[in-house]
Amino acid sequence: MSSQKASNLLQHELIGLKVEIINDSNPYNIKLRGYVIDESRNSLMIKNVKKQRIAKKNAVFKFILDGESVKVEGRTLIGRPEDRVKKQTRRKW
Repeated sequence: MSSQKASNLLQHELIGLKVEIINDSNPYNIKLRGYVIDESRNSLMIKNVKKQRIAKKNAVFKFILDGESVKVEGRTLIGRPEDRVKKQTRRKW
């Protein structure tokens, strides 16, 4: 299995990654920072001072991975996390 890097971020688990919301339909979520503690089909649960659920479809996320920033359109994350990981992995074969 390949290691987690910025170039293959969508092929791996997001839980535990540092994240910042750089754009969202809810202006109160913009610039929210924390760690991904859970992921569902349509949202990410982010923990900073408190836990907040952010809808994927209307947000743009910036993940920090090994000191590198990776910008991800939330709509590309929609779907069950396990299906996204499987689908991305199968494309390599």
